[in-house]
Amino acid sequence: MFVSLVFLAAQQIVIPLGPKPRQVEQAIAPIETAGPLFAAACKDWDDYDKPAPPVRIFGNTYLVGTCGISAILITGAQGHILIDGGTEKGADLIAKNIQDLGFRLRDVKFILHSHEHFDHVGGIARLQQLTGAELLSSPAAAVVLNTGLAGEDDPQRGMSPPFPAAHVDRVVKEGEMIRLGDNVLIAVATPGHTPGALTWHWGSCQGGVCRQIVYADSLTPVSRNNYRFSDRPAYLAAYRASIAKVAALDCDILLTPHPAASDMVKRLALAQVENRNTCRDYAAGLTKQLNERLAKEAGK
Repeated sequence: MFVSLVFLAAQQIVIPLGPKPRQVEQAIAPIETAGPLFAAACKDWDDYDKPAPPVRIFGNTYLVGTCGISAILITGAQGHILIDGGTEKGADLIAKNIQDLGFRLRDVKFILHSHEHFDHVGGIARLQQLTGAELLSSPAAAVVLNTGLAGEDDPQRGMSPPFPAAHVDRVVKEGEMIRLGDNVLIAVATPGHTPGALTWHWGSCQGGVCRQIVYADSLTPVSRNNYRFSDRPAYLAAYRASIAKVAALDCDILLTPHPAASDMVKRLALAQVENRNTCRDYAAGLTKQLNERLAKEAGK
């Protein structure tokens, strides 16, 4: 097209515009306006099923979850990718946000997950029904997703209710690239908060500017009362390795399964989500929480 236009200009040929100039497409739910709307509707650590407006975070990446639970939509010409499905009740709120953005539910081709707890994956069965999408899962989370029951090695086993069983179509491994059209997401295994937790990493472009986005798992040392991380040295080592992986990621924009964990309400109020240090700062905070938990287990 560029070569053709140059040739036409050189020949001094005038191209008629026609009766009505083509309108420039406006961004849907831009962060400049939708971000403050989210902040006005939501507060830190808000209710899991409280409706929130969708927000275009950057490029083709949208926040489509509730006030208390994130869900991420990554759009593309060949179909869309959804990460996390909220609670059983929250699934319909996520679906509504996707439709309010103007996207068709049936164009969601893949559903991915962060960690396998009811508040993040309890709505996936419903969203599979609405979209017909394939569910991709880590090996450790697959049994949980297929049964709706917490895994035996989950630090929070017994603390959460069961959820509707989904259907895992494919298992993904550490470092695997998930491709859909031009979109490529990298799976990063980050066990700790749960054994099957995944962090996701991808690039997104907007107006010729590209950014690296990370959806980092919760990785907080929350557990039932009789669980001790210090009694499980192999799991603890994997947990620390997970935090180190997050710290090392190329990260311009950090998103988390709970918006409050990455200060999203404040950042959206300011319509400013970019920070090159945010993944390192997030990892440092997680290390501090884990060390404090281990000190408590040691009676210090």
